[in-house]
Amino acid sequence: VLVTGDNQGSAAMVARELGIDQVRAEVLPESKSEIVSELRAQGKQVAMVGDGINDAPALAAANVGIAMSTGTDVAMHAAGITLMRGDPALIADAIDISRRTYAKIRQNLFWAFAYNVIGIPLAAFGLLNP
Repeated sequence: VLVTGDNQGSAAMVARELGIDQVRAEVLPESKSEIVSELRAQGKQVAMVGDGINDAPALAAANVGIAMSTGTDVAMHAAGITLMRGDPALIADAIDISRRTYAKIRQNLFWAFAYNVIGIPLAAFGLLNP
């Protein structure tokens, strides 16, 4: 869903270029956060991308807020992720990095658990020196 304060013509052109089906244009800042809340209430995972002070409430209301570093400080503080360049193409990279990081954390937790399951009994019987 493309939600923007810009006019309908600009929003429709951008949505067409990006392959986005649903467009809500000329939306006021408080309505952006309401739309995000509605989508979350429907059980959808919402990633909000914004760069201005008017995007801050919606960035905070989303599951994941993504701000552009070229935007305002308020947007960057409200978002969970700040892209260091103002390139929207980096959003896919940020999602990929976060997924790989989460997978690595799970892998590390598995190996820590396995090590302790084996190591603690061996240490208790004096077969493993800490």
